[in-house]
Amino acid sequence: MKAIQPCLLLIAVTLIAGCSSIPPASVEPQTSQLPILQPASNSIVKSLHDQHEAWKGVKYRYGGLSKSGVDCSGFVFLTFKEQFGAVLPRSTRRQAETGLPVTLAQLRPGDLVLFKTGFKDRHIGIYAGEQRFLHASTSRGVKFSRLDNPYWKENFWQARRVF
Repeated sequence: MKAIQPCLLLIAVTLIAGCSSIPPASVEPQTSQLPILQPASNSIVKSLHDQHEAWKGVKYRYGGLSKSGVDCSGFVFLTFKEQFGAVLPRSTRRQAETGLPVTLAQLRPGDLVLFKTGFKDRHIGIYAGEQRFLHASTSRGVKFSRLDNPYWKENFWQARRVF
């Protein structure tokens, strides 16, 4: 009887391991899995330029949510609310979990672009097309920057599509 128990245990472990060895679904979504209804790209770019005009030069302030100072996630939160009528989470951490992941090659205006700028530090902006993104820079306030800038290119983490 005792010899049978290790055999049963071995069979159970094999069955369980067999289930866990099924490869997970790809983390990288296929284009067909992305949302179908999207605002026109040119209207998104115009909205981002309008937001930049209204906010350019506003200084970075951690936790800020006004024109006296705004942080990166607060600026993204306000931009989506004011320009697109969409409510995103307030924090960079939660915004990084919103929508679907997309690759750099799949980027479209309105996608979120996220960066790892330190051990625990994260930064977020909104892609505006042609390698540019709008964000609240810690050093220069609200501005457009380029994804192909060596700093941003090296620190790129992920992109998310929210619509």
